[in-house]
Amino acid sequence: MSTTRTQGISLITATAVVVANMIGTGVFTSLGFQVGSLPSGFVLLMLWVVGGVCAFCGAVCYGELAAALPRSGGEYHFLSKIFHPAVGFLSGWLSVTVGFAAPIALAAMAFGKYFSGIFPHAPATTWSLVMVWVVTLIHVGGISMAAKFQNTATWLKVTLILVFIGAGFWFGKAQPVHFLPVSGDLNLMGSTPFAVSLVYVMYAYAGWNAATYIVGDIRDPQKNVPLAIALGTLLVAGLYLALNAVFLQVAPMSELDGKLDVGHIAAVHIFGETGGKIMSGLICLGLVSSISAMTWVGPRVMKTMGQDLRVLAPLAASDERGVPVAGLFVQLSIVVTLLLTASFETVLTCVQFSIQLGSFATVVGLIVLRIRQPDLPRPYRCWGYPVTPILFLGISLWMMVFVAKKHPDETLAGMALILLGWIIYFISPRTPRTP
Repeated sequence: MSTTRTQGISLITATAVVVANMIGTGVFTSLGFQVGSLPSGFVLLMLWVVGGVCAFCGAVCYGELAAALPRSGGEYHFLSKIFHPAVGFLSGWLSVTVGFAAPIALAAMAFGKYFSGIFPHAPATTWSLVMVWVVTLIHVGGISMAAKFQNTATWLKVTLILVFIGAGFWFGKAQPVHFLPVSGDLNLMGSTPFAVSLVYVMYAYAGWNAATYIVGDIRDPQKNVPLAIALGTLLVAGLYLALNAVFLQVAPMSELDGKLDVGHIAAVHIFGETGGKIMSGLICLGLVSSISAMTWVGPRVMKTMGQDLRVLAPLAASDERGVPVAGLFVQLSIVVTLLLTASFETVLTCVQFSIQLGSFATVVGLIVLRIRQPDLPRPYRCWGYPVTPILFLGISLWMMVFVAKKHPDETLAGMALILLGWIIYFISPRTPRTP
């Protein structure tokens, strides 16, 4: 049966959701912790190239699954269908509890910090709380209002980033940095610092799978979801590459080394002292669109899970416009709690391994589904199969091993959260679904 429909959000909006989920604070902060151990422009840019390749490989894998198994929920839906509902529930459980709420809280806290630097009339936490409430109420207003807000915030953010990139190359005073390989660069790319830095670069790319969580809201999803994921990932990879090239082009590495606010430092070199506020405003805008995108996505996962499990049935409720109001306010309550207790950083560290494990299992599921159901209709087929999924799995496995070694306590805490979800699943009655 075809899932094509004329109602829902467009490809442009779906791509905006992907872009907004990906571009947060990571690209504006990571470089300062890389230049000290990797003092090469070429090697530093290759970090973002490798990260972009991995994200794109994951994107095309998810695109096939979204087209073959079209339903909102992302990993929850895919893993439930391919392996077992319990496996899907565990992934969805992480998303519902902290998978989206913690990043929203983190982005909101950063927004408050930057915004209070521009308008220091209230504490940063107050601005953070105001923003998450405003964004939630916009989404309660309906999909149409949310789509307009998301499109405006995201594409304005992209435009401002492009202007910043253009100004950097045009007005910035060039530093003695080389973007072509020189002697010793290949050795640096095989070094431990390169591998360590790649982990954090991949975190900056997180969010490329956002459109698979809102399949039910997207017009002609079997066509537009794969396109939105691929186009959004390619656009962000290009922006990340150019933005880091500008940072290196306009600011000395000695000034960037060890600094969190590399965007501010680069802006000062381009625009003078007023550049700091300009950059703060740009980052604020980027954070607003990220908060909005994650606010949109999280409750859709809750809604899908609520349709399958009676204990979560209240989260499946939607108003006459299809807005999961209950899920929006449940997510908001978790975000507010994290903001007020400032405990979300620990929580986010705890689930990093688990969330990556969900993506790893989903791409394994793509291969399993190809073997088990070779005749399943696939309106979109993964580009470069089987090289692309194998490449994604290899990099992801390396990342999980590194995270587990670096943060053993947090990894165990994340696994404990998975165990709790497993217990909840098996004691909860299922809601019968009609095929």
